[in-house]
Amino acid sequence: MPVAFKNAGLLVGIFATILVAFVCTHCAYILVKCAHVLYYKTRRTEMSFADVAETAFALGPKWGRKFSKPSRYLIQISLFATYFGTCSVYAVIVAANFQQIIDHYRGPELPHTDIRLITAILLVPLILLCWIPNLKYLAPVSMVANIFMGVGLGITFYYLVWDLPAISSVPLVAPIANFPIFFSITIFAMEAIGVVLPLENNMKTPQNFIGICGVLNKGMSGVTLIYIFLGFMGYLKYKDETSDSITLNLPIEEIPAQAVKILIALAVYCTFGLQFYVCLDIAWSGLKDRFQKKPVLANYVLRTVMVIASVILAIAVPTIQPFIGLIGAFCFSILGLLVPVFIETVTYWEVGFGAGNWVALKNIVICVIGIMALVFGSRSALIDIAKLYS
Repeated sequence: MPVAFKNAGLLVGIFATILVAFVCTHCAYILVKCAHVLYYKTRRTEMSFADVAETAFALGPKWGRKFSKPSRYLIQISLFATYFGTCSVYAVIVAANFQQIIDHYRGPELPHTDIRLITAILLVPLILLCWIPNLKYLAPVSMVANIFMGVGLGITFYYLVWDLPAISSVPLVAPIANFPIFFSITIFAMEAIGVVLPLENNMKTPQNFIGICGVLNKGMSGVTLIYIFLGFMGYLKYKDETSDSITLNLPIEEIPAQAVKILIALAVYCTFGLQFYVCLDIAWSGLKDRFQKKPVLANYVLRTVMVIASVILAIAVPTIQPFIGLIGAFCFSILGLLVPVFIETVTYWEVGFGAGNWVALKNIVICVIGIMALVFGSRSALIDIAKLYS
């Protein structure tokens, strides 16, 4: 988030983060509400993201019915690519934090530890994490990740507020050309459209998921505040020297900073399983019918192969920021912004879009935002990747 604020400016970063959070939350709300409408129409108790899209088009207007199967395949492929890429980025983030600790204790006279080697060492722990059977058993791991992240953020905020420079030392508004980078990184940080329906489907009280005081709004409100404070103070503190991950800016020679790097690395490691679950669910749904004799063995073989593949990708491309931007701009703008409004449009096509067609107008605005994020964010990210490897 400090890198995102560096590309937006302090003032623009605050309001733009709130805007992105609102749009992402609203699109998740759209998806859940449409799922509830389709539950009633089809008498099904739960659906995946792809199920909702396919059913919405199949039961919608005649012109959209031919898109039911393509929409399902588009979502499955995009979700898999998005969360598979996210898993690789997470592996690199964990390795980068451990790399700083290792290099500090090895001493400056020795060459830097190869981040690819550290990433490769993470393979076995990641495989063991991804062998956890389902989301029910991932919940305690997620809680441990929250504790690690909370403690790490608390220490990080201590470093950020100590001897904070004047606000006038950094620009309030960054060049407009940099804004797509802010937008794509922030969407990557905020968006979690692939786990919205699985989480609701696995809740004991799914009726508490949406609503003014629902789980979705509470969670996103807290996350948004933390991201604003972290982005604002991180950029103000380190200015143009802000690293891809704020933990990389902390003084490595101090024990609390080392604790932060370890805690954040462990928190991201624990969260890896939740991101991986989306990929696994998609891949296993397409393969399970072929392995009726030994489904459990086949499932665990698939888990192992997929973790190995994500770690190999992380080893091949051990950079963070440009690929976060590309994933956020390309995949999350399509899945998190454009697809939900298309689903809502076809779901309510025959019912109507409210007084003055305000739902349709609102969806047009979100589509414009999504297309801008897709085009300009992807362009900026690809340019950064080209510069990195030129």
